[in-house]
Amino acid sequence: MKLLEGKTALVTGGARGIGRAIVLAFAENGANVAFSDLSYDDHAKGVEKEANNHGIKCKAFESDASSYEDSKKLIESVTKEFERIDILVNNAGITRDNLFMRMTEDNWDDVIRINLKSAFNLTHAIQRLMLKQRGGSIINMSSVVGLGGNAGQANYAASKAGMVGFTKSIAQELGSRNIRCNAIAPGFIETEMTAKLSEDIKKSWAETIPLKRAGKPEDVANMAVFLASDLSTYVTGQVITVCGGMNK
Repeated sequence: MKLLEGKTALVTGGARGIGRAIVLAFAENGANVAFSDLSYDDHAKGVEKEANNHGIKCKAFESDASSYEDSKKLIESVTKEFERIDILVNNAGITRDNLFMRMTEDNWDDVIRINLKSAFNLTHAIQRLMLKQRGGSIINMSSVVGLGGNAGQANYAASKAGMVGFTKSIAQELGSRNIRCNAIAPGFIETEMTAKLSEDIKKSWAETIPLKRAGKPEDVANMAVFLASDLSTYVTGQVITVCGGMNK
């Protein structure tokens, strides 16, 4: 039996990067998967098609995770299509990096709204369903930057640190109903965002990592599979780093 067979998952920001890897890993492990992104474009269609090749049901939804109303409608639509949701992955996120003295109010507001408020939106919308089901696993995407900070990323670090406090609070509130909530804190992962960096910068970063390499989206996805599965039924309120040892 596959680790997630019989379960249904919803992943926000599932068309690219880490989100895409999580959708495909869940599908490979037998879960039916719904995922959302801002648009139903070629990226979303490609992920949908690839996931369905695993013999499960996968459907992409066009939705803005930073919108409270969109999030409510998304949960309603996914529930209607799949009948239940066992796993929620709050993965939607952006960066708007700049030194704090040059950071604009929009830079700050956009990152907090999309990275942190989206987790509130989806978790708030799904809690009644999971309470009714008397079970569920909520996985929030934090970052090692949220644990240690990083120059030029005050907005991003604040949003990801907020995700840690949010995760621990939800775990305490919903644990008695068998609803678990954990966070993953990735380190330097090779995605479209990091692809824009020069090879020299990527090499210098890799040298600071004990495993001497950047991570892959699949490394994060494997941790998501564990937290979504019954292998982690006694794990909640935790922040698990996937960073090659860079977080000391």
